[in-house]
Amino acid sequence: MAKAVKKSVKPEKSELIMAVEQLCREKGLSQEMLFSAIEEGLIPAYRKSLPKGEVEPANLVAHVDRQDGSMHIYARLIVAEEVENPAIQIGLEEARELRPSAQIDDLVDKEVTPKGFLRVAAQAARNRILERIREAERGKVYDEYAEKTDEIVTAVVQRLGEHNVLLDLGQTDGILDESQMIPGEVLHEGDHIKVYVLDVAGSRGGYSSSPQIRVSRIHPNLVKRLFEMEVPEIVAGQVTIKFIAREAGSRTKMAVHSSEPMIDPVGACVGQHGGRVERVVQELRGEKIDIIKWSDDPVEFVANALNPANVLTVYTSDDGTRSCRVTVPDNQLSLAIGKEGQNARLAAKLTGWKIDIKSQSQAAEMADMIDDDVPQAMNLGPMEYDPTAGFQTDDDTL
Repeated sequence: MAKAVKKSVKPEKSELIMAVEQLCREKGLSQEMLFSAIEEGLIPAYRKSLPKGEVEPANLVAHVDRQDGSMHIYARLIVAEEVENPAIQIGLEEARELRPSAQIDDLVDKEVTPKGFLRVAAQAARNRILERIREAERGKVYDEYAEKTDEIVTAVVQRLGEHNVLLDLGQTDGILDESQMIPGEVLHEGDHIKVYVLDVAGSRGGYSSSPQIRVSRIHPNLVKRLFEMEVPEIVAGQVTIKFIAREAGSRTKMAVHSSEPMIDPVGACVGQHGGRVERVVQELRGEKIDIIKWSDDPVEFVANALNPANVLTVYTSDDGTRSCRVTVPDNQLSLAIGKEGQNARLAAKLTGWKIDIKSQSQAAEMADMIDDDVPQAMNLGPMEYDPTAGFQTDDDTL
């Protein structure tokens, strides 16, 4: 007669173990991290449940059994011949009942889990698990947006405040301060907008509130990132955005360059029928954008930067002040200077040169403008001006 084979039966998992496993699967957390968090929470729970008058051990250790989920509190005591302080010491005889090999000055763990501690421990475990989950989620959000610093993200306007706008970034909220809003832009709840991530305030973990993501609509790099989204040649490294000067909500000047002779950097950014630049303009609520060709020759760069004006001559100083004198046709002086001086101001900011603009008749009257010895003089001439050196969304007028 064959003997019946006794099958081994796995012990059933406790509710705690199953809960930890499920949370780790859903949240992508480490089981050991959660168990350690529970153990940290058991010690203060034990202290609260300790009866009055009972000596509290000085060194407590909590342990959660990883197999059955049982929770225990131990007092870690020093083995002594004579116990003088029961909070830190244990007699040799008692110690050897716990561990037969115990010697004087050894450390021995004595279980001090009180009766009825299960309910208190379960609540403590639940609280610690929830805290750790919140910390982990804050950490993930912090890491995600720390990596997105200096990038753009799509946001939804959630609430309009007196001095800022609260944005929904998907995983967390973003703050668009009044100082970072485009002047004159009117936002409404539910609007989808592109924003530039300035920084992530707060810390990665701990008990702080969720990290605050500070964003901007006026940063020059917002324009740069928008063009990177629209122009494949920029992503491929065939076109480079060298400099940007921006007065948000009004006008931007952007200098571009290509090291490949067959690629027109201005045309690549403008796109067929102006489609690429138009999409950027729409995102910036109609902000005018001048795209000009960058040059390592400051004379040519300054002339291009004053686009859409036709520049006749550029004289650069040789005294290290990075200043220059520019001559334009009489009928284009207002265009070169721009409304409230904006065109000249942005050109100076873009190039890094101080620009003094004179009309052709004004220059003729100034003897110091007619000096054959001035270095780095360049006469572009009205017929030599290259209209492909720049692109503007519309003209400037006073």
